Amino acid sequence: MATLLHIDSSVFPGKASASRSVADAFRTAWEEQHPEGTVIYRDVAADPVPHMTLEAHTAGLADPSERTAGQSAAFAARVKLIEELEQADAVLIGAPMYNFSIPSTLKAWLDNVILPGRTTGESPSAQGTPVTVVASRGGSYAPGTPREGFEFVQNYLEAVLRGSLGLEPAFIVPELTMAPRNPAMSDLIPLYRASRERAFADAATQAKELAERLGA
Repeated sequence: MATLLHIDSSVFPGKASASRSVADAFRTAWEEQHPEGTVIYRDVAADPVPHMTLEAHTAGLADPSERTAGQSAAFAARVKLIEELEQADAVLIGAPMYNFSIPSTLKAWLDNVILPGRTTGESPSAQGTPVTVVASRGGSYAPGTPREGFEFVQNYLEAVLRGSLGLEPAFIVPELTMAPRNPAMSDLIPLYRASRERAFADAATQAKELAERLGA
């Protein structure tokens, strides 16, 4: 039975969040293909994982026999997150753009699961795991747009997920999500709607294709 690790990071709940809505569409299609599968769900906005501390960081570098009680406790919390990643056959991440980058809560999760010699290095423990990232944003940062150079979500996650963790990321990008709420963007509402429809279609298609690839 397949296991999906689903991580949400938007501060907006339910349908008010583009990343959550599209990720839910992916998850629904996934569950239809894996009715007996497992979903490990983490909402790091509602229930944040600890940001990296000195004890949590140094524990990953220290010999287990030499860790302090504080280091051991902090490292145990990291190991739980790492094991969830290692157990997953696929990963789904909702990653809205906040101030040109990812939410700090999602960065905290990444900081915890990145462990040299285990999840990163010559043989990353989750290497090859497919990751679907719903990278929503209020405007457009596509190639050729005025703010192309301010896109630090896909670029960063590509570097970390593929470059450090050895995962295989694919992106779904709902754009212009602020158009219905910002009068100055009203002319862009048709483009927003088209982007939204495309994102939902891509979510369903990618979930089904991934299920076939994994032998559902």
